[in-house]
Amino acid sequence: MDETDVKILKKLLSDARSSYRKIAEEIGVSPPTVLARVEKLEGKGVIKSYSAVLDHEKLGYDLTAIIEITANKKDKIVEIERQIAKFPNVCAVYDITGLTDMVIVAKFRNRKELSNFVKKDLPLQYIDRTNTHVVLITVKEDFGFIN
Repeated sequence: MDETDVKILKKLLSDARSSYRKIAEEIGVSPPTVLARVEKLEGKGVIKSYSAVLDHEKLGYDLTAIIEITANKKDKIVEIERQIAKFPNVCAVYDITGLTDMVIVAKFRNRKELSNFVKKDLPLQYIDRTNTHVVLITVKEDFGFIN
């Protein structure tokens, strides 16, 4: 990736609906150059998809939880992570180092939904222990960045 690719990515991150013509004008290259670069970045998997960024609180998801999970069978961690990733309110699943095996980030409408998730949905086979943290204030939540 060079400086032009980075400029294109920054424009797409700020507004994925921008036309290639507009991006080209703003960064000083031709529209076919932007098209070729975007296709190359998509082909390499740098650009995975295009999506809207939603305000989950405005959609009624007032609780964000960060849940640490410890597996009781270490050879089943990937299987557990795949099962957890299927839940629609789970935003992220991370396989981590440290005292726990994975961390998930999930959003809920209320405490009852969170409680049901932790007590009924999450007790999958091979999960030994969970530790749930409720986010009080979200200072920053933005996974779309590039330096």
